[in-house]
Amino acid sequence: MKERLQKILARAGIGSRRKCEEYIKAGRVQVNGARITLMGYKVDPDKVRITFDGKPVTCEQKVYLLLNKPTGYVTTLSDPQGRAIVTDLLPDIDKRIFPVGRLDLNSEGALLLTNDGRLTNYILHPRYGVAKTYEVTVEEVPVPALLHRLEQGIFIDGVKTLPAKIRLVSRKKPKIRLEIILHEGKKRQVRKMFSAIGHPVKRLKRTAYGGLRLGHLRGGRHRYLTKKDLKKIFPGKIPFTIKNIPD
Repeated sequence: MKERLQKILARAGIGSRRKCEEYIKAGRVQVNGARITLMGYKVDPDKVRITFDGKPVTCEQKVYLLLNKPTGYVTTLSDPQGRAIVTDLLPDIDKRIFPVGRLDLNSEGALLLTNDGRLTNYILHPRYGVAKTYEVTVEEVPVPALLHRLEQGIFIDGVKTLPAKIRLVSRKKPKIRLEIILHEGKKRQVRKMFSAIGHPVKRLKRTAYGGLRLGHLRGGRHRYLTKKDLKKIFPGKIPFTIKNIPD
């Protein structure tokens, strides 16, 4: 994915974005040997060679994690209410990473964290077709007609949801469990969908991004992802270049 040159330089630690703009204007930056002085010039850092004062610019190494988020944590990098945040569970990670999408305070399960904005964009944008799978617990089994409404799309906050897939996992009371697969991720969408048909969610757990499943990863634990893991997320060919992580 192409990014503004000054943004890439800033991320590599050359200076602030404004300072990097000054360096570009001064002709101190080259792309594939060509001096660039144009503001707003965009490149894909994985496909070109960038130098500053003749020295190669090394961008921050990308990090990809899968966390089994417990309840009681918010998926933000800071919280004005002083609540626990998901990065509190990752004290050994020395890079600035951010969550891919949301899981609200009372939801749990699979949460990707990364410092790669490309991955975030590809996963969250509906056009790329990345499925998100959730396990939903309710008190009563919804009748088929209601589930069909959810599968066809239902209006929430004035916007119709995209088609979904739903199957009944367990009808054993008091914990009726269903699986729902979405290709979008609006705020509190699953909870709002089931509330709209009169079956409020009692427990919500995300179990997969595409074909990358949570598996036996314990609550509060995380693991680094490999190229093979990342390829499982997307329905077709992975849409961007991955470098410097294990296969």
